[in-house]
Amino acid sequence: MASDQPRRLLAEAVGTALLVFFGVGSVIAALTVGDGALDYASVGMIALTFGLVVAVVIYAFGTTSGAHINPAVTIALAATSRFPWREVPGYVGAQILGALVGAALVTLAFGAAAVDFGLGQTTLGDDVSLVQALTAEAIGTFILVTAIMGLAVDQRAPVGWAGLMIGLAVTLAILVTGPLTGGSLNPARTLGPLIVATIGGGETQWPDLIVYLAGPVAGAAAAAFAYDAIARPRDQAEPTNAAQGTQGEIEGRRDAPSNAGAGTPTSSTAMPTDTNVQRRG
Repeated sequence: MASDQPRRLLAEAVGTALLVFFGVGSVIAALTVGDGALDYASVGMIALTFGLVVAVVIYAFGTTSGAHINPAVTIALAATSRFPWREVPGYVGAQILGALVGAALVTLAFGAAAVDFGLGQTTLGDDVSLVQALTAEAIGTFILVTAIMGLAVDQRAPVGWAGLMIGLAVTLAILVTGPLTGGSLNPARTLGPLIVATIGGGETQWPDLIVYLAGPVAGAAAAAFAYDAIARPRDQAEPTNAAQGTQGEIEGRRDAPSNAGAGTPTSSTAMPTDTNVQRRG
């Protein structure tokens, strides 16, 4: 419903702020403990932190806004007719605003050292080419959105596992792509620290931004379309006992049977809105 939109946008902003504060904050914490150096064990802790905060946000705000907290996810769901295009600008704007707030809070918490350490910006690793970086970001986001489709969108998914498993998908992706690109998977996660670091006078890598915009969006869209083509979730009838409240990214409904039009909520939905499926990453 239109009257719910401000509340849903606030949920997206707060959720993305939490993602950036704890995720980026873990990068600064690891650099602080490691005297400015990161080893692979530190990457593992950072990946786990991102996964945990994603899970918490999904369980907290999944039934309010869908907990997309990621422009790439919002665009992919809209491209597969699971989210109205008219709401995409508002969601993306709220996510970017939340990322800015989260990055600013990291600066407040850690002080000038946060900017000196790069504010957790995502940058290309040494000798990583543009093609390699785009590939890494696309594949990392592909596994994230595959988890979303299988656990939060598909009505056949086991109930209650969406938040945890989607969070672990984020952890998995960062463990592999972190050394190559920093493992963004999320344009808002990259933009927030980049803009705040620029304002704070820190070193920035604006030329790399195309990797963190194009890679995640391409990977998210590819995953959503691939899942539809392979698993065919729309072919299944909606169960009568669809669980509510623990489905993570669900708002509106899961995929309805073919006689239910896109954008039409059903009585078993978590939230009475005109959207279908909304979610994070």
